[in-house]
Amino acid sequence: MDNRRHQIVIVTGAGGTGCGRTIARRFAADGAAVVVSDINESGGRETLGLIEQNGGCAAFCHADVGDERQACDLIAFGERTFGRVTILVNNASALLKPGDPLEHWTDTIQVDLLGAMFCTRAAIEAMKRAGGGAIVNIASISALWHGRRTPASAPAYDVAKAGLIRLTTRLAGLAESDGIRVNCLAPGWIDTEGPHQYWESLTAEQRRERGVPSRLLTTDQIADAFVRLATDETLAGRVMLWWSDDAPRLIRWGDRGYEEYEEF
Repeated sequence: MDNRRHQIVIVTGAGGTGCGRTIARRFAADGAAVVVSDINESGGRETLGLIEQNGGCAAFCHADVGDERQACDLIAFGERTFGRVTILVNNASALLKPGDPLEHWTDTIQVDLLGAMFCTRAAIEAMKRAGGGAIVNIASISALWHGRRTPASAPAYDVAKAGLIRLTTRLAGLAESDGIRVNCLAPGWIDTEGPHQYWESLTAEQRRERGVPSRLLTTDQIADAFVRLATDETLAGRVMLWWSDDAPRLIRWGDRGYEEYEEF
């Protein structure tokens, strides 16, 4: 039996036009019941409408996952509405501000890292009641670099995404103890509005000079990766790395976190 069916999936940050909406629609198309969550009420309900127009089953829940109470209420809503929660997609992300000014650092950490932790903690308890489940986090390739050769200005974002990678690997033991698998996708550049506009403004030579990939990942590719990480029962505590120019790869379990080093 296809284990993508009969799943109850919560997707945070699913009210925009990017990955969250595509992920929610993909799970629904595969037969799952989906809780669409976002602070954007109109966007979330638009995602809900798109799922229902395609014959899918979904419900909308307004939630700011950076607020622990609302994160817990979101998981409870999923249980109350559909009877259980079997998959959580931690996709919600705070709006990045130009230059990542200091006053916005806490916003990013609160939503991208703590919000995912709040939802994860509540979902673990719900999944124990459901007999197991899967949690998938979205990090970024930017969280893996030990310094950059090109300018970058999003330290809080990188800190949050690095935290999600470590959260994923440290929760690997839940697969054996409770049947709950936690995995993570660390993608490169994704073809959403902001990255697309910047990417289009550059020539091929400028992209090479600035370390920008020659192509962008599509939101459909991201959704495919999330479905695989959520449903492949051989994967637990794993991080999928997908730089935009390459094929997706899994970081080796037990990897020490560096490829090369200099003697000191």
